[in-house]
Amino acid sequence: MKHHMGKQRWTRLTGVLLAAATVLAVVGCAQPAAPPTPTSAVTDLVVSSTTSTQDSGLFDVLIPAFEKAYPTYKVKVIAVGTGEALKLGETKDADVMLVHAKASEEKSVADGFAIARFEVMYNDFIVVGPASDPAKVKASANTTEAMASIQKAGKAGDSEFVSRGDDSGTHKKELQLWATSGVEPTPTADADKWYLSTGQGMGETLKIASEKGAYTLTDRATYLTMRDSLDLEVIYEKDKALLNQYGVLPVTDAKNMAGAEAFAAYITSPEGQKLIGEYGLEKFGEQLFTPNATGTASF
Repeated sequence: MKHHMGKQRWTRLTGVLLAAATVLAVVGCAQPAAPPTPTSAVTDLVVSSTTSTQDSGLFDVLIPAFEKAYPTYKVKVIAVGTGEALKLGETKDADVMLVHAKASEEKSVADGFAIARFEVMYNDFIVVGPASDPAKVKASANTTEAMASIQKAGKAGDSEFVSRGDDSGTHKKELQLWATSGVEPTPTADADKWYLSTGQGMGETLKIASEKGAYTLTDRATYLTMRDSLDLEVIYEKDKALLNQYGVLPVTDAKNMAGAEAFAAYITSPEGQKLIGEYGLEKFGEQLFTPNATGTASF
């Protein structure tokens, strides 16, 4: 009887050991567990902006700082004229817009293409031209008189004016200044051969004006960054009509809505505003942009 019971216990013990060996063998052959999938993948954030913010070098400082603060976003900048930058927002080919044509920006919000507009910074426009100043612009009492003097000298064959002609914020401002002066130049008209339209960005337009010894309207930041390579001087400046205000607008239903809001929040935050305010001080001895956000953008 004892012998029979011992045999039964041995049989059960053998079965348990075999089962355990089988489990160990399966575990030993199993593949190592895959590493956990990152929960926050890097996504592209498309910023449509002006050639002036690109040409001035501001993005070379601002974008890396933003990407460091928000490592889940990789910024891609499309630098074009303000008109085209706003259209990229309308077509959802940009997530957020940083531009400088306030009336057009407000219309974009009113038309539902942008969720809001936040002021970011400003600088000013300046009239640059040859040191000889053939149109006697330096003697002008105000911007209206300055533009009228350029036209008068142009019609007399004494000077030329180079326009961006690209529906940019600078071009919009130029047209506004001509209208205030009672002038409506037409690039294709024989009577306005003094008025040239490049259809290009600020940097290229400045180069053409320099080559021709002509006047042009530019933002101060781009001119300062290119000054050493140009044969142009500041001819007229510091009039209230030459204010150049920039705004940031997250696109409605943007492909990267979270990124658009983060970008707007960053450049209006104390950290972003400090970077903007300090840019240019070391190299040029003056601010290229003055930060003036009224508070951090919130959504």
